[in-house]
Amino acid sequence: MLAARASSQTVQRVARNFATVVDSAGVKVAAVDNNQPTSSVTFLVKAGSRFKPKAGVAHGLKNFAFKSTDKRTAIGIVRESEIYGGVLSASLSQEHLALTAELLRGNEEYFVDVLTSFVTSGRYTRHEFSEYVAPVVESEIEATKFNPGFQAVEAAHALAFHNGLGSSLMAPPHSSITHDDIKSFAQSAFTKDNIAVLGTGIDQATLSRLVEKSLSKISTASQLSSSASSYFGGETRLQAHGGPQTVFIGFGSAGAPSPELAALSAYLSPAPSVKWSQGTSPIATAIPEGTTVEVVHLPYSDASLFGLLVQGPTGATVKEAGIAAVQALKTAASGLKAEDLKKAVAKAKFAAASAVDSREGLVSVLGSKVLTGGESSLDSALASLDKVSESGFTKTTSALVKAKPVFVAVGDVATLPYINDLGL
Repeated sequence: MLAARASSQTVQRVARNFATVVDSAGVKVAAVDNNQPTSSVTFLVKAGSRFKPKAGVAHGLKNFAFKSTDKRTAIGIVRESEIYGGVLSASLSQEHLALTAELLRGNEEYFVDVLTSFVTSGRYTRHEFSEYVAPVVESEIEATKFNPGFQAVEAAHALAFHNGLGSSLMAPPHSSITHDDIKSFAQSAFTKDNIAVLGTGIDQATLSRLVEKSLSKISTASQLSSSASSYFGGETRLQAHGGPQTVFIGFGSAGAPSPELAALSAYLSPAPSVKWSQGTSPIATAIPEGTTVEVVHLPYSDASLFGLLVQGPTGATVKEAGIAAVQALKTAASGLKAEDLKKAVAKAKFAAASAVDSREGLVSVLGSKVLTGGESSLDSALASLDKVSESGFTKTTSALVKAKPVFVAVGDVATLPYINDLGL
């Protein structure tokens, strides 16, 4: 009981602290400090693949992170970061580029300066592009050929949204992007209204002071834009070898993310609440052994993609699991019993609350809200789930499955099912 009470108090403290978003020199700053032994600082930049002016530049910019700047060489950044005992990383999504420093408490000033120097004075040299960046880009492209799940979700984005959110995270093979293309994209993206600074294990006032000192002179207005998302749907089949047989069955919607879809995701997810148990999901009991079904729920600023990623050793097992998954989805869309909806909402609330226990979760759950100036507390996310009603759930989910579906098959396309084979 005491542990549960302490956990509850921690969540409340996280929510309250993170709800305070400070405008520091025109940049939004938010921090959570629970007295953990390490700190982290993330520069979240609205520079994801949907904003690229040329295919592959966002992927290239991610891999140019922490190369030479006007203040340091690439090898200097590596050596100094090791001396200070920190870790630097960069990640890319459809909407955001995240530049992160994880560090020991007390070294905030150095690592904020490292992040800032890349944002404000990255050199984007030709030799670093050809020797370091381009080979990593090609290596990451090659690696995706052996990841059918990634291929399926990438293709699903393209079918669902075409341009914008449909743009690939990866550069095209043998891309024609240059260091100058990436430099131009960076200059357009690294502006005050395009950056939010998120900190964990660091005092809000300290982080605000460092940001004001380091980012006060960068440009204000962003030159990047992306058209509003529209949902289309469609079907494709990709021949592939060396991985599990894979299908993605999904639907999308334009507009703000819906708490009803978060509840639907929790209801369908086969992941059990008790270790070694099968769980009570309607999917968990109906899929053949050796086959998996993963619920994919990807909310974006102006659209959502919801789907079921089915993987198995053969086309026949994938078909069997796919039929079960589609039936469960259609049944849920026709309405849930009050007890089932209550359980789904509780699981969705736990997923949202437990996500903020980690740095990655805080950035993914609350970061985009900080960047856009929206309500950035955990309390607001949980409150929206509390408002999910039986009628609202049925209306949202039934509208979702009435739309044209997205269907992607990756693997031995001669044996994998077609969409009509699964009951859609």
